[in-house]
Amino acid sequence: MQNKIRSISVAIATLAAVACAHRGTSAPTDATSTTSGAAQSQTSQAFSQEAEDRVYFEYDQATLTVTARETLQRQAAWLTRNGATRAVIAGNCDERGTREYNIALGARRAAAVRDYLISLGVNGDRIETVSYGKDRPIDNRPSETGWAVNRNAQTTVSGALTG
Repeated sequence: MQNKIRSISVAIATLAAVACAHRGTSAPTDATSTTSGAAQSQTSQAFSQEAEDRVYFEYDQATLTVTARETLQRQAAWLTRNGATRAVIAGNCDERGTREYNIALGARRAAAVRDYLISLGVNGDRIETVSYGKDRPIDNRPSETGWAVNRNAQTTVSGALTG
């Protein structure tokens, strides 16, 4: 029993040391890193203000609504004007259903957004998708209102503004 406790203690200490070491290496080390972060923030903010960064889905659906298509048309126009930017589309779900099911549903939602942006002329090589399923809720209320907010696909942009 003592050996098991000792092994667990060593594992925890090792994980803590690795986490501290990793955290130290991710901080900006020069003015270029800080400036790059500021430029990235400016790009994301410009995108969100001009085009909105989220579209919402009905329960258990990956079909784009009329409102979602209107938002994505603004996103496509922004991405077209800012050709040096890239987009990551994250599919998200509410808390209902299994983790596996929601990962797959989030992937379908992200793919629906990607496909629609491509149909509007955005180069698919500039778009990546990811699914977080129910792992990254933005509203923790266990109600239809909270769930509706969490059923979304969020577009995050990176790169330099050109337009």
